[in-house]
Amino acid sequence: MIFFENTLVAQHANKTFYTWKNKIESLLPFAEVEHIGSTAIPGALTKGDIDLLIRVPKGTLEDVVKKLIAAFQWVEKAENHRDSELCMLTSQTDVDLAFQVIEKGSKYEFFLRFRDLMRRDAALLARYNQLKRDCADLSEDEYRCIKSQFIETVIT
Repeated sequence: MIFFENTLVAQHANKTFYTWKNKIESLLPFAEVEHIGSTAIPGALTKGDIDLLIRVPKGTLEDVVKKLIAAFQWVEKAENHRDSELCMLTSQTDVDLAFQVIEKGSKYEFFLRFRDLMRRDAALLARYNQLKRDCADLSEDEYRCIKSQFIETVIT
């Protein structure tokens, strides 16, 4: 895997975020759209993929997912975890764009907590970047497992 400074993609990532934020909020005015992932954390190493979090009221996730798929032709990321409070979607046209649809108040709010911790704590971000450097020669699955363990220790 190749990781690089997110400053190389920051302008593109921010433009993409605001474009999709506007589209999603036009379709779902009650939704809150946040930029998460490494492209949302200044100084973070990234693979260049852009992650957006879509927070919706409790009990609306299934209807929201159907609307998003119909409106934007997104698809569910079948290999990822899915439950009644989380659905991961991806764009069929932009392979470097993913959407985490979560219910407000769910355990998946950790996406926001992790992003905010990384933005506030330079030492923690340095550890996260070193983890990525150490994982550069690993498979995607191995990297995800190690990254998940790191995130779990940070947010608990």
